[in-house]
Amino acid sequence: MLVARSAVLFLVAALFEIGGAWLVWQGVREHRGWIWIGAGVVALGAYGFVATLQPDGDFGRILAAYGGVFVAGSIVWGMVADGYRPDRWDVAGALVCLAGMALIMYAPRNH
Repeated sequence: MLVARSAVLFLVAALFEIGGAWLVWQGVREHRGWIWIGAGVVALGAYGFVATLQPDGDFGRILAAYGGVFVAGSIVWGMVADGYRPDRWDVAGALVCLAGMALIMYAPRNH
């Protein structure tokens, strides 16, 4: 149950962080304005809050593991939001990052 809760929290965090960064990008790079930028800043703040809800209490572990989620999620976001088409190296790299995330977060430990 803790692994499932943790995985859902990583997905929600990814939506807020990647979505927030995308909104800021749209506001600045695509000249969509301050409302987009402001919404992005709010979403990025929400990401920071969601990360604190992880069952594991080690900040470094959570953020390091989230890096793998961020890499894979960014590729998926680019595909959905911007029509980006990853090549096999993008996919392989994302899978390596997700494997690293799983090791960091869910490997058995003697606490």
